Amino acid sequence: MCKSFMDMEDGDFCFTTSDNMAMDSEGHMMMRMGDNMAMDMDSGELHMVSSWDDDDDE
Repeated sequence: MCKSFMDMEDGDFCFTTSDNMAMDSEGHMMMRMGDNMAMDMDSGELHMVSSWDDDDDE
């Protein structure tokens, strides 16, 4: 199932592609670093996100 969350740094919505990867609305790949942090794979910048819960937490 595809989960979505908000990238607080630039206001984009992100949609998960796997447990640790997501794509934002501009097509940038994001890698999960924690529940509220992701790294933009294009720029290497860390972004604060609304909530990217790990399936193991449920």
